Amino acid sequence: MLEVKNLTVCYDTAMLLNEVSLKVNRGELVGLVGPNGAGKTTLMRAISGLVLWERQMKRGTRAGNITLTGEVYFQGQRIDGLPPHRIARMGLVLCPERRRPFSELSVEENLKAGAYRVRGRRAYRDTLELVYQMFPVLQKRARQVSATLSGGEQQMLALGRALMTRPVLLCIDEPSTGLSPLIKGELFAKIGEINRSGITMLLVEQDVRQTLAMAGRSYILSHSKIVAQGKKDELMADETIRQSYLGL
Repeated sequence: MLEVKNLTVCYDTAMLLNEVSLKVNRGELVGLVGPNGAGKTTLMRAISGLVLWERQMKRGTRAGNITLTGEVYFQGQRIDGLPPHRIARMGLVLCPERRRPFSELSVEENLKAGAYRVRGRRAYRDTLELVYQMFPVLQKRARQVSATLSGGEQQMLALGRALMTRPVLLCIDEPSTGLSPLIKGELFAKIGEINRSGITMLLVEQDVRQTLAMAGRSYILSHSKIVAQGKKDELMADETIRQSYLGL
């Protein structure tokens, strides 16, 4: 479903991604782990078109000196030159780090903002009902201003808003940041449930143990490069990978 080939991203002279390649097959939950600063968020932004969008918005400034080379294919179509809204309409949807709700809007208004791929009132109501079934707390908070939600509730809102787009492939960036262990466990259970419902996923996460346990396959990104890939048992069996890159 997703294939990234030799993707390289540079900001001025700083190389944030160095010939990164990966694949996500239909129905999979694929993990992407690695230390802070490895380039995980940059990879997600490059896949979803935001890196090129940033370059266009800041053209002519020092911040606009961004180069991107390599290829990204989604369902067989090359997308690395497309704008973010085109990529999202194709069904590749990013749930970004730090949740980022529209803080002045209510929970339901945030969810409605995510429904830009849904056509017709019936389809919108059905999709909203599915999100409320997945996250009952959002229905209870439907009229509450999103800025007043707890961190865990805001993350559920971010996932719910992404689901309102009816994604084909959902890319989730660092969903557990700042959450308590209890809330984190509930959130990962929901992510697994979303994947089992038929939505393909690429999950970027700092919690290595949880990611390896959930994912069918995982990639390790370190110093801007993919240094290893495989299933949990394969990665854990390599002493160098376990100690040097996973910290386990």
